Amino acid sequence: MENVLDSYQAQLIPAEYLQATTADLRARIAKAKAQLGDKVLYLAHHYQKDEVVEFADQIGDSLALAQIAQTNKTANYILFCGVHFMAETADILTEAHQKVILPDLTAGCSMADMVNDNQLEQAWRELQAKYPDEILPITYVNSTAAVKAFVGEHGGVTCTSSNAASVLAWAFTQKKRIFFLPDQHLGRNTAVDMGIDLADMGVWDPIKNALIADKADLKVILWNGWCSVHQQFTGAHVDAVRAEYPGIKVIVHPECQYEVVQKADHAGSTNKILNTVKNAEPGSKWAVGTDNNLVARMANEIKDKEVVFLNPISCACMTMNRIKLPHVAWALENLVQGTVVNEINVQPQVAQNAVKALDQMLALS
Repeated sequence: MENVLDSYQAQLIPAEYLQATTADLRARIAKAKAQLGDKVLYLAHHYQKDEVVEFADQIGDSLALAQIAQTNKTANYILFCGVHFMAETADILTEAHQKVILPDLTAGCSMADMVNDNQLEQAWRELQAKYPDEILPITYVNSTAAVKAFVGEHGGVTCTSSNAASVLAWAFTQKKRIFFLPDQHLGRNTAVDMGIDLADMGVWDPIKNALIADKADLKVILWNGWCSVHQQFTGAHVDAVRAEYPGIKVIVHPECQYEVVQKADHAGSTNKILNTVKNAEPGSKWAVGTDNNLVARMANEIKDKEVVFLNPISCACMTMNRIKLPHVAWALENLVQGTVVNEINVQPQVAQNAVKALDQMLALS
């Protein structure tokens, strides 16, 4: 039986793309890219499938790709093979004449979607009543343009997994307390690394519209959100991989739960994970806790080390993996014909406030 998402796709993409062979799609993509030349910039996130990454001009994490798009003044079109919030950030940072395209509009982010405008406004009112003018909002770059705009409008800043510590350090020079969203794990792990006690953190539950904390005098308030990919790793996985591979090093993303990060040897951004393993001693063994498309690519490409999955049965990011060769071929061939499909267009007022939060982060980086 056809599911709802497949039905939605079929309404957008002609059957010829969905029914084409991989070889045909690869040939059509290569031809369309050659015809477009430097009019198109093809960007792919690290978590994409190999078939999508193969044709990319640049591969990176979400912010790096947005910055690459920002510095490219030649391309008329940015084909962003990532998820919706990433394409939004690219649209905010690029020139007005440049059009950002998301090959499949169903490629979203469950964590980013854990914050909606109404919940955030309500939470802010409650927290301001409790802590008048004492809170600075910080949002992980893995958030919607609307959330970034809210944070920018209230004097806050965005952060990435690589600069979260420096952003939080600056934030504490501005206000007594931090409201960190949407990923509670990145906020918690970063704060602990800075020496902040777990007892000084609370969690805002948007469903109950309540602050869950053991005391009133908090330093960090964490939104109750998480990444569905990194939620799949547990402390038991770390214990199991150490038992199976004596002497193995464990490296994880800070979106993982606190227990996992504490048990790992290293934690860091996607780029830190890549560089740490690439630069490690030849012959060393590494268990990697992040999206399994990336881990599989590392295992295949880093030949002088043994790279294994921290959780061998974990799932890749399902929304990221909505983008496949038919979407890419369809989007590119439309551009050859002068037609823009699936354009991501952030409204000017939202973009104006969101860029405040992004610019503040870039100034701190």
